[in-house]
Amino acid sequence: MSTLTLSQKAFRTLWKTGAAALISLVLISGALAWVSSDFQGLTGWLSFGAVVLIGMGILTGGWFALRASEPEALPSQLAQLLIFAALLRLGMGVFWYIALPDYGHGSPLELAGYIQPDAYARDTAAWKLAESDRPLTAAFGGYPKADQYGGLLFVSALIYRYLGGESHLPLMMVVIASSFSGLSVLFAWGLARRAWGEKAAVLTAWGLTLYPEAVHLGSSQMREAFMITLTAASFYGLIRYSQNRSLLSTAWILLPFLLFIPISPPIAVLLLGGLLLAAAGMGLKLPQSQQKKRLFWVLLVLIVLVVIAGAALALARFAPEGVSNPILYWIVKSAQYQAHRSEVASGWVQKYFRRMPEELHIPFLVGYGVLRPLLPAAIIDLSESPLWYGITLWRSLGWTILLAFLVYAPLRVLTRGDADRFTRALILVVWVMILVASFRSGGDPDDNPRYRATFSSLQIGLAAWVWVAQQKNRDIWLRRALVSMGLVMAWLIPWYLRRYTAFDWPVIDLFKTLGLGAASALLYFIWDWARTEEKPDPPGTEANSGAGTEDLPADAVESGA
Repeated sequence: MSTLTLSQKAFRTLWKTGAAALISLVLISGALAWVSSDFQGLTGWLSFGAVVLIGMGILTGGWFALRASEPEALPSQLAQLLIFAALLRLGMGVFWYIALPDYGHGSPLELAGYIQPDAYARDTAAWKLAESDRPLTAAFGGYPKADQYGGLLFVSALIYRYLGGESHLPLMMVVIASSFSGLSVLFAWGLARRAWGEKAAVLTAWGLTLYPEAVHLGSSQMREAFMITLTAASFYGLIRYSQNRSLLSTAWILLPFLLFIPISPPIAVLLLGGLLLAAAGMGLKLPQSQQKKRLFWVLLVLIVLVVIAGAALALARFAPEGVSNPILYWIVKSAQYQAHRSEVASGWVQKYFRRMPEELHIPFLVGYGVLRPLLPAAIIDLSESPLWYGITLWRSLGWTILLAFLVYAPLRVLTRGDADRFTRALILVVWVMILVASFRSGGDPDDNPRYRATFSSLQIGLAAWVWVAQQKNRDIWLRRALVSMGLVMAWLIPWYLRRYTAFDWPVIDLFKTLGLGAASALLYFIWDWARTEEKPDPPGTEANSGAGTEDLPADAVESGA
């Protein structure tokens, strides 16, 4: 009787889930078709129904894949958060499509409903390829200006050719991108749970769900919508491998990484470097068996050769004849090009370039790029349309808050020493990637944030670790770091007011303004140090507040990860 009751409950749950999915499929695809037809009808409803079904399959497949890898059942709240993350990104994509033609700057890409120039170029090229008689493999070499590498262009053209209608429906690829982007929440949760426990996992999942840059990129036809998820999955595999060296754990590292290569070979090189750097920092040892050890080195060498060869072939098209190392050529020329763009685009950058030695131009732009989008500039610059003003303010607020925690993370390692080896390795990886992204794109307001957003799951995970560690073992340096950063930002507000308005401000030199901010931070530190008495930790406080062993599964505790 009890077995029959359980079967009846399972059947009812399955029936309700299926009915809800079917109703959602009909409503979402109908709404997308209505919006795409300028609210005139339901043209393209079947096309949208097909991609929404694929999106549901992506979310369901990711859920069951993670559930099969976790010894304990995934919380139902995580499923709800997964669906919310995907719908939030899809909803924002629809909002851009509706609002940008009327409230943007009137550029061709905005009139077509695109929020990113790269998405506009790639997606329109994919539609043209889908409508032509050319094979889809032409995406990997025939459209260098639209997609240097061709992976995402191929997928887009595939969707449009076999599922698209008579007209171009850009929101079809937004459905795919938002669904895949939503999966990042799952893998970031799994990564944080294994590294730092349940509390950090929940904070990480919510943080990545709402992080402006992740939502911004996940709501458009951008590579980063896929790369953020694949990065989170690979690093989830790494922390899983450190705790359970099984074939499944190895697959979690390799499969996302291999999917990464056709999307962006150069960033795949960075991902591989980040994984190896984290593994070395964690002190992962090679397998004890000589046979497995040889197999490991063979696989590693093959992967490195494949990635380097893919990157070299993809970048060789942009290098002049006679260049023997297209990767090095691309890195150097990219940095020089971004420096030139920043210099030409900004008068004040030109001014300070003239005042400093040429060898300091790149370091200056790297530091400037780390802060972009800068919150004081976003608050003051009213030259944008109201919609773009809100977008820039939203993105800069999210990055500024996250940056404050990332700046403090290595400081906590020095002051408290309560981070495990994985956390320390992750801090190093995150900051290396932030600096590389800034070196690659300088002060560019679009490229720089999206390059570093590829590793946003790790960044938000570290911020969650900082928050949980602070609750367990409070550190006065967090307050000092946040207040000091706020003081520096506050001094930049009148400097930007003078640039964008008629506000009269006597300090016109940027370095003097930063000096005032640094002096204010130093005075605050002295004042706070003088008034604060060092108090012992309250009874029961854990000495190690990093990866709390009470929150980790047994295999994590035994492995020391």
